[in-house]
Amino acid sequence: MSAATTRSRTPDRLCAEAVDLARAAAEEAAAPGVVGEHVSLVSEGDRVVTHFFESKEIGYRGWRWAVTVARASRAKVVTLDETVLLPGPDALLAPEWVPWSERLRPGDMGPGDLLPTEADDLRLEPGFSGEDAPPPNSAVSEEMAELVEAEDAEVTAGSPSSLQLSPSRGSIAAVAEELGMRRARVLSRYGLHIAADRWDESFGAKTAMAQAAPATCVTCAFLVPLTGSLRQAFGVCANEFSPADGRVVSLAYGCGGHSEAAVMPKPPTPAPPVHDTMGADAFPLRPARDGGSVSGEPDGESEDLGHS
Repeated sequence: MSAATTRSRTPDRLCAEAVDLARAAAEEAAAPGVVGEHVSLVSEGDRVVTHFFESKEIGYRGWRWAVTVARASRAKVVTLDETVLLPGPDALLAPEWVPWSERLRPGDMGPGDLLPTEADDLRLEPGFSGEDAPPPNSAVSEEMAELVEAEDAEVTAGSPSSLQLSPSRGSIAAVAEELGMRRARVLSRYGLHIAADRWDESFGAKTAMAQAAPATCVTCAFLVPLTGSLRQAFGVCANEFSPADGRVVSLAYGCGGHSEAAVMPKPPTPAPPVHDTMGADAFPLRPARDGGSVSGEPDGESEDLGHS
């Protein structure tokens, strides 16, 4: 271990003895009566020492006032460096700060709230439908202009915005609007996947309602199909009595409000049991006279003996 390292770990004597100076600085920075006892001191370097005082501030349990003092080389006067309130090993700390984009949960937005979308949001991708950014195969796009220039063809000078406007109905923006493509950004494949996973978790085949349903939504008349690639797995429920009314449901989802539930064949009635344990058989107290091997006529000898 070098001499410099040993010297930096050993507190300077004059700086270590400047407890009163450090306490006065802490009391000046804090409110009256909130600076407690001297806890410890730490050597920060050559002739630099930090004194720690207990904090009695309400709400700052375990915190300490840290006052750093220093002394110049060959000087006998200790000067104040800085005073700050720092958490101790068992201090009560606030939870780690989380950005608003990560704190936001579904259903948190209310009337008048605005939710900005980041430019690099993975759920979105460029739609190539705005007037300022025409589709790549458009005659006014940069790719087509470079291709025409490479083929030595004549190109109209000026930007697309300075060109003569064509009839509004035949313009790129109008055609894109009719086709439903006039959007700056559209959902990416990742955005479609996470949306599908979220919808399937809420109204999918693994839910308790779907497990007890008589049939799936794919055969229900109340299902309104979607357009695009999502129609292969999802639709919108239009049954006002269903728990999923107005929600996007999986085709494998189902509920008791299925349109064909009333006309579905009833399950077959099981056959009666072979052994009837609920019925009772009647047994006479005396045997019938004509039902056994003994004749029904009275026997004279038995009457003489007094038998009936």
